[in-house]
Amino acid sequence: MDKVAIVILNWNGKEMLRQYLPGVLRYSRSEATVYVADNASTDVSLELLNTRFRPDVQTIELDRNYGFAEGYNKALRQIDAEYYVLLNSDVEVTEGWLTPLVSFMDEHPGVAACQPKLLAVHDRESFEYAGASGGYLDRYGYPFCRGRLFDTVERDNGQYDDVADVLWATGAALMIRSKDYWEAGGLDGRFFAHNEEIDLCWRLRIRGRRVCCVPQSCVYHVGGGTLPKSNPMKTFLNFRNNLTMLYKCLPDGELRHVMRMRWFLDYLAAWQMLLLKQSWGDFRAVYRARHAFCQWKKDFVADRTAIQASRKTSSATLRQPYSLLWQYYVKGHKHFSQLPGNYSNDKLKCLYK
Repeated sequence: MDKVAIVILNWNGKEMLRQYLPGVLRYSRSEATVYVADNASTDVSLELLNTRFRPDVQTIELDRNYGFAEGYNKALRQIDAEYYVLLNSDVEVTEGWLTPLVSFMDEHPGVAACQPKLLAVHDRESFEYAGASGGYLDRYGYPFCRGRLFDTVERDNGQYDDVADVLWATGAALMIRSKDYWEAGGLDGRFFAHNEEIDLCWRLRIRGRRVCCVPQSCVYHVGGGTLPKSNPMKTFLNFRNNLTMLYKCLPDGELRHVMRMRWFLDYLAAWQMLLLKQSWGDFRAVYRARHAFCQWKKDFVADRTAIQASRKTSSATLRQPYSLLWQYYVKGHKHFSQLPGNYSNDKLKCLYK
């Protein structure tokens, strides 16, 4: 059994592997076993792994492209380890990055998962969109981070260098106990990609487990390695999966109100995409996403029942009670520290010692 298994899910990512996998091996091999799970790539990824990286990298070959969520589920079922690290192929790790994460998890058995601080490869003084220094949700399910609200990404001036409990940790560099991963049901393979790590972390929080950001570990992320940010498929997956996650995880007393508000907010967003951004593809993607959610919602009734039954009433989920849209667009709060609550660097400490 491995102590730590770093698992990189690859699909046609030979250039990312060529550029970033050597650093993962250089700075991680003494503390972890490195795996690459290949989602039936059609480029020369497997040839590259076999000729350049064996025997230092263990390869898992999947028979087709299962997407991010189910691809990881398929791969992790073949790995026996105490801790999994789900690592994107476009992440540049740094010397000693793994040690703070492992030490923190060893010392805090109540923590199910954690992430390092995520900075941008192309602007190394700024946070990276996908996870920054730990993630949260607002009342209506909009994700944001310490260091990133919507498209506003902050410079890293050490303002979020304290360990903090968060609602979700980024799937770009996620350390999670294998026991917690499987007890919570793993990533929801039906999502294919996008919002799947938020969904998993929210389920962990509902079960009374903790999720943290440990900024003493720092990595750099390219971001958008598979689908560019403006891709309508990405818009479709984000909206459909976010609605599904809300349906699964919201408490009974909030479900109807939040879903009604999202109906209004989603169509407002669609028309904004069309009229202000002239993006017909994204406009259609939002409508398709809402239709797809309505079509498959019945398939998640059992999931919702099980998740609600697992709820620990004493556990706060760190989902915020306000609307991020209101805070950002109306009140002009563009930085995390400006949001309601005691979010100053000296007060936003880990909730549990």
